[in-house]
Amino acid sequence: MSLPRITSRTSLQDPALLPSYRKKSNYFVSPFFMPHVAQLLGALQPRKPKHRTTFLALAFLTLISTCIFVFQNPAALALRRVDNPAVDQLTLALESIQNSRLKDNLDASRTQRTQVQLDAAQELAAVSSFLASLPQNVIPSSVDPSHPIDPQLILDFDTRSPRATEEVQAMVEDVWLRNPVFLYSKLYSADSREVKAILSHLRLRPFATVIDVDIRDDADVLKPIVARLTSTPELPVLIIGGRPVGSIEEIRELHKTGELKKLISASGAVINGAKRKKHRR
Repeated sequence: MSLPRITSRTSLQDPALLPSYRKKSNYFVSPFFMPHVAQLLGALQPRKPKHRTTFLALAFLTLISTCIFVFQNPAALALRRVDNPAVDQLTLALESIQNSRLKDNLDASRTQRTQVQLDAAQELAAVSSFLASLPQNVIPSSVDPSHPIDPQLILDFDTRSPRATEEVQAMVEDVWLRNPVFLYSKLYSADSREVKAILSHLRLRPFATVIDVDIRDDADVLKPIVARLTSTPELPVLIIGGRPVGSIEEIRELHKTGELKKLISASGAVINGAKRKKHRR
């Protein structure tokens, strides 16, 4: 094959200088773009399949991470809300108004609900439970002993709640279950010492709960309250199973006839149930 003759005036675009396969083509590609085309084809067709798999895996992980960040990230949600501050302010204002109305309605409903009322037996149980639960508990001196005591002073639950009546009944059952034999007495009284001796000889389990009224700070209020609730003007007052036994004369008679033991057993207390003290030899 003969070589074309080239001089200094010969153009680089002269068809005579092109290869034969390029002369037959309908288009012409400049030699200036050939290296760039080669690089692009090399990038689209990696030499090693491993590199292609790694690239696809990274692209898939990037797509999944972006979706999670956009749709699940709280920070992204917060940024969305910031995009429209006017809507946020309106929403907050509406929520504030709604919460205020709910609070007002709740307070109004509590105010409108009447407080639970205690009868004499329930009031006696509430006072006894209040005094037996903690030695530090005292009846306020501002209380008028001739009138029913305010339930809020001696009950440890909301006395205006819809379940207040049920809770009062549960309190009554609990206090006499825990304290089946309850004695309001005087520390410096012969009659009180006599009743204490009777109970001590019975060796009760649980032991009788004893409140010495005369040595308490609230004695001036507590004594007339006990008298009003038990219809017994003088101490001691013995309560068995939530029911006052009566005067000291009645207690002596019941003890003499054996009826006192029957009442005590019926209340849930166990006679001769206490452990005997071991005497040293």
